[in-house]
Amino acid sequence: MQQWKSADEILDFAIGQEEQAFEFYTGLSDRMDRPWMSKIFKDFAKEEMGHKRKLLDIKAGKRLIPAERKVLDLKISDYLVDVETGPGMDYQEALVLAMKKEKKAFKMYTDLAAAIDDENLQAAFLALAQEEAKHKLRFEIEYDDFIMTDN
Repeated sequence: MQQWKSADEILDFAIGQEEQAFEFYTGLSDRMDRPWMSKIFKDFAKEEMGHKRKLLDIKAGKRLIPAERKVLDLKISDYLVDVETGPGMDYQEALVLAMKKEKKAFKMYTDLAAAIDDENLQAAFLALAQEEAKHKLRFEIEYDDFIMTDN
């Protein structure tokens, strides 16, 4: 991970990552051929914008409430092969891609928390890491319910 010169620089990086996540889920939504699948990814895009708002609030001096407890990790994505985005992407491939994306977002926030000495900012990043873990868990449950039960 790169060296940061200030807390604002770290926050700007995280805000940019949330903007990219919004674009990612919006793009997945546009690729889905079933309306319910498209809606799931649009909802996640909105949640990523919620994360961006939280980061902007933190940058403006507000405090984020720390996570209450760690989120369960089913580790399903740990055993799945990587998939590429494409026009013919099906729901299973989209779920795999989303799980892996959320796992990386969790790691990013955990690493950012470790890279800064400010305890309030550390707590905020760890809270956001847990939110990303919740997203991953929802995708894992969806995968377990709709993909693994079919096999």
